[in-house]
Amino acid sequence: MPFYTYIIQSDTDGSFYIGSTHDLELRVLRHNEGWSRSTKAKRPWNLVYFKEFQTKSEALKREFEIKRRKSKKYIESLIKNA
Repeated sequence: MPFYTYIIQSDTDGSFYIGSTHDLELRVLRHNEGWSRSTKAKRPWNLVYFKEFQTKSEALKREFEIKRRKSKKYIESLIKNA
């Protein structure tokens, strides 16, 4: 079963959210339905980037690498080059 690291962007204010999941379509749907407290207020969200991995640990590692950079420019470059 593949795992994914993903970035979604808010239509409301353009902010980004970075996460990982095993079911990408369901996860984005749940963000837009308000299941996540951290993304509920900025709905709707659009999937702007994702990368597939073979293991959960690889997807989580990539998620934390992106978050550790704390750079909007870096996130925008990932999206542009996807």
